[in-house]
Amino acid sequence: MKKIIFLSISLLSFSVLSQGTEDAIKLLDEVSNKISSFDNMMFEFTYVLENRSENIRQETKGSVTISKNLYKINFLGYEQLFDGKMTYTIIPENEEITISDPEEGPEFGINPSELLTIYKKNYAYQWDIKQNIMGTPVQYIKLIPNEEKKELKYLLLGINMKTKLIYRLIEIGRYNTRTILTLKNINTNIMLSDDFFIFDKSKYPDYYINE
Repeated sequence: MKKIIFLSISLLSFSVLSQGTEDAIKLLDEVSNKISSFDNMMFEFTYVLENRSENIRQETKGSVTISKNLYKINFLGYEQLFDGKMTYTIIPENEEITISDPEEGPEFGINPSELLTIYKKNYAYQWDIKQNIMGTPVQYIKLIPNEEKKELKYLLLGINMKTKLIYRLIEIGRYNTRTILTLKNINTNIMLSDDFFIFDKSKYPDYYINE
């Protein structure tokens, strides 16, 4: 009898977990498909870095414009542009431009265009908590790395259930470090110039260019 009860509980637990995974994937696909349908997307964000054991909390703000895999970021006093081939980091304070391979990624760790597909890359999914943030229902999906990552425990991707757009991405590190990326003032299908994502060297005649 005990074995039967244990087996029943195990099967029920597996069924609930499986259902949660299916719900998570369904919601993530819905969000990804919706965002992918836009010609472009612009939003502001806050980026918070925390390490409570070290009493560290740093908050910065920025803005991003995305069109498919192209993006332009304004963050920490610099502008970073990806034109589909190379990444250009423009630092007015130093009058310096760095041209680099896109594999090196943006300064704040996540390629903005990959916010749409990050969950498809070597993660397991769990249906997590739901919060009401200033009247907005936010459902979190927990993304657990399938492969051990030295710095990362897991991600929490918060979805605005009214708009079915990304509201927040939380990264939980292995060394008491947490980063929180919160999106706001999202606009879609805005008018952009043809050269919006093109780097024009002639605009920076006195800048040092590091290639």
